[in-house]
Amino acid sequence: MSQGIGLVWAQSTDRVIGVDGGLPWRLPEDMAHFRTVTAGAVVVMGRTTWCSLPARFRPLPGRISVVLSRTGGLELPGAIVVPGVREALALARRTDRPVWVAGGGEVYAAFEPHAERAELTEVDVTVGEGTPAPVLGDGWQVTAGEPAEGWATSSAGLRYRFRTLSRREPRAEPGRAGAADRTPPGAPASGE
Repeated sequence: MSQGIGLVWAQSTDRVIGVDGGLPWRLPEDMAHFRTVTAGAVVVMGRTTWCSLPARFRPLPGRISVVLSRTGGLELPGAIVVPGVREALALARRTDRPVWVAGGGEVYAAFEPHAERAELTEVDVTVGEGTPAPVLGDGWQVTAGEPAEGWATSSAGLRYRFRTLSRREPRAEPGRAGAADRTPPGAPASGE
């Protein structure tokens, strides 16, 4: 049985998560944090996010990579390709691993109603244009932070901080009574 759905991302102070399919900063501490958070987990992402990973990290080492794509018959070596949220949730229910959603923007929006936790890295830079950060619905709160106040300074010279958020009232597990086991109205079915 799945250990729940989480969202993991990094954003600038003006709420941008990416530009032209890549990260607009270099932050080794965030990469290390991502590896720690997602170690041994199922990591769900859209095809654009998959393609943005350096080839040497595809599939993500020590994790199950699940890629959402509307392209029928698509094969990505090392990844499990599913056509939408419903199939990804069904796959998640069959595993005893935690599940982390790693982007892009449409994928975060589609999974937010199913998520119960989020790991956010805030990067103290202004990017301007780009892919906007996920918008969390009602009922989320910051439950931990590192540092607790202020910012840490990266080896790359950027200021950053980690925030853990949780839903005040956890959602029922997808596929169980009371849980929505479908893509919410108006949300995209996959992450391209």
